[in-house]
Amino acid sequence: MEKLASSRVAVFGIGGVGGYVVEALVRSGLGAIDLIDDDKICITNLNRQIYATRSTVGKYKVDVAEERINDINPDCIIAKYKTFFTPETSSEFDFSKYDYVVDAIDTVSGKIELVMKCNEVGTPIISSMGAGNKMHPEMFEISDIYKTSVCPLAKVMRQELKKRGIKKLKIVYSKEIPIKPNDDIEISCKKHCVCPPGTVRKCTVKHQIPGSNAFVPSTVGFIIAGEVVRTLIK
Repeated sequence: MEKLASSRVAVFGIGGVGGYVVEALVRSGLGAIDLIDDDKICITNLNRQIYATRSTVGKYKVDVAEERINDINPDCIIAKYKTFFTPETSSEFDFSKYDYVVDAIDTVSGKIELVMKCNEVGTPIISSMGAGNKMHPEMFEISDIYKTSVCPLAKVMRQELKKRGIKKLKIVYSKEIPIKPNDDIEISCKKHCVCPPGTVRKCTVKHQIPGSNAFVPSTVGFIIAGEVVRTLIK
């Protein structure tokens, strides 16, 4: 408990997976946590994200997370960044200050940048691979990126990290073949967008809106949190 209380972890992306990572780490006694996410809670997050309720729709995820963390453990030190992490914004962060980094973001360029920055300073990192369009939480496992198969996101990450000379990366992924969501345009966000005016990176700009549920992202988040805790208390 003393080791956890003296540790600092950064969680990049606090949506479906990352939100549950934060929840488990804080309830485990983590002393300091950095929350990085520029997104606001949308009504479409209600089915899977721990910070999403009717009363929080429209609020910044990091603000809601901060309030919840303070209600669980007011001694936990919180740093929050309303930042969309990219190679262009990575200079805002000093990765040498973290005892562990959790990658729960969606973009390949951002994920690669996180790995590269952590590798430069020797900070351990664990990355979440694709959790969307999957229905079997029991199939997720901890692995090295170069031992993965099936997962399309892991394949791209393998290729890009190999080009950059990265020898290993701890990840959580599943060999389950993703299912294709029904794309009924009459009920789709593409035609009935619920985002408020001015929202950046709406679902409508995506090639396909992924499907999700309550139990896959949460399971992935808890698996990641468990690995972080086990590493920190060694």
